[in-house]
Amino acid sequence: MAENLFFIGIIFSASGLIGPPFALALGLLFGFTVAHPLHAESHKLSKFLLQGSVVCLGFGMNLAEVVHAGRSGFLYTAIGITFALSLGIGLGRLLGVARTQSLLISIGTAVCGGSAIAAMGPVLDAGEEEMAVSLGTVFLLNSVALLVFPVVGCSLHLTQTQFGLWSALAIHDTSSVIGAGARYGAVALAVGTTVKLARALWIVPLAVGTAVLRRSNARIQWPWFILWFVAAAVAASYLPQWIPGSSTLFGAFYKLGRSGLTVVLFLIGTGISGKTLRRVGVRPLAQGVLLWVVVASVSLWAICRGWVRL
Repeated sequence: MAENLFFIGIIFSASGLIGPPFALALGLLFGFTVAHPLHAESHKLSKFLLQGSVVCLGFGMNLAEVVHAGRSGFLYTAIGITFALSLGIGLGRLLGVARTQSLLISIGTAVCGGSAIAAMGPVLDAGEEEMAVSLGTVFLLNSVALLVFPVVGCSLHLTQTQFGLWSALAIHDTSSVIGAGARYGAVALAVGTTVKLARALWIVPLAVGTAVLRRSNARIQWPWFILWFVAAAVAASYLPQWIPGSSTLFGAFYKLGRSGLTVVLFLIGTGISGKTLRRVGVRPLAQGVLLWVVVASVSLWAICRGWVRL
């Protein structure tokens, strides 16, 4: 019965009948009411599908916009990552969170959520429980952000560019950035996706630097899908001039990416349950919430003041 409900949820999410927030809500309903029969398989599928969906979204982007957003957001990203890491580590010490746990939550908030935690976990020699708690904290806050950010953006009358930039700087995972941006508008989606993916590239120097300092031989997970996203944007920007009809094909890939993302958010929702909440615990969750609230508030304030812009 549970497996049937799970597959029905996937099909319903992929149908286009519901948007990303509703898919997430449907997944959360499943996670809190049904024992997940395919938890490990769902996690692997969501990771693969997210990367594939991001690449497909590249077919709907303009290369000039991608380069401009990535270049303009570089300085903000560097400052934001430094600020979030420093504040996160300080909050972790203040709240008495274990060092590795605190680092994982701080890195997940500063860079790109679950992807950063998955890449840094082996480098930090994190245990299974530490990884689970960090990922649970990030996924919970991602769920809240996907629902709350568009409401806040509308109430403050943020432009689509402002909202996309804010989402990229303040929402943990790429999936939720894309989901929130898609709900707000096409420009917000483009800006949020490109700036967030540029931010995700910081996984590489952080992981390499940490491995060198700790003399770790752990294998680093390189975010190769970002390069394929750029390649898709290059194809969409230039091939239609030479190959008639290719723009229609690229448009179909872009829509496929949007549908795939909706399924990803359903899958993420199914992985959050009462057990997840109990495993996270009060102190790591408090660190994650406080760090996220400060990062989101400061970045929003800087954007509204015009100090951070594209």
